Amino acid sequence: MKTLGNIGLSDVQAVYSGPKGDLWELIMGEQIHIGGFTSSMDLAQKANVGAGMMGVDLCCCNGAGMRFLIKMKNVSKMHGVDATEKVVARGKARTQELGLSDKIEFHLADVCESGLPDHIVDFAWGEDAWCYVVDKEKLIAEAIRLVKPGGTIAFTDWIEGKVPLTEEDAQRFLGFMKFPNIQDLQGYQDLLTQNGCGIIVAENTSRFAPCVDLYLNMLNRQLTYDALKIINFDMPMMEMLGGEMQFIQQLAHAGKIIQGLFVARKPK
Repeated sequence: MKTLGNIGLSDVQAVYSGPKGDLWELIMGEQIHIGGFTSSMDLAQKANVGAGMMGVDLCCCNGAGMRFLIKMKNVSKMHGVDATEKVVARGKARTQELGLSDKIEFHLADVCESGLPDHIVDFAWGEDAWCYVVDKEKLIAEAIRLVKPGGTIAFTDWIEGKVPLTEEDAQRFLGFMKFPNIQDLQGYQDLLTQNGCGIIVAENTSRFAPCVDLYLNMLNRQLTYDALKIINFDMPMMEMLGGEMQFIQQLAHAGKIIQGLFVARKPK
């Protein structure tokens, strides 16, 4: 697992409390993860998430994943946990606008110590966000604690691909993204099995590189003004951000960064 030791929760909170978080939403949409709706539907189907179930979204951001599950998969109740006040407030407002406040609860907390009761949900959910968590072992243990016996852990995440990152690649990538570390397919499987879970799916979605191509194309061809407005028309910053996105694009096409999809079952 590649690591950058000087990044922690406060760095992630700063990103999603400021213009960089708004930029991610501009280019990726309200569902701030690779593949958006298609990715969410794929994960829900592979995890057999459906009507009448209760779930928890760890690192829920603005709650788009929970609203998707309520509206599109008829999930009955969702708990969302996130440590950034701005995105939680935004999520509550958007949830209220859709009339879903009775079905979705937000909890402002560290996802490794949510404060929620044991065995409260049928499934734990995450979409491209656990890469921001320092202690992934503790996060996985918390997800498993919250799920009922026989329940499901289902998540996607940005992970290292089969082609390893060089140390230089890793330092630049993790520093820009504010990831404290990055797992790989085997690493997440090991954390799940060490906690007694059975692996159902662990795969590369193959969505990462095409989606990064799309984001850069949109920024260059359609959303340039909108992006500049968010960063107060700071052209040097725009050029820096564009350069780092192009670097991520190179990593993606080299097979060094991928979107992993995981579904695991907690023992009964």
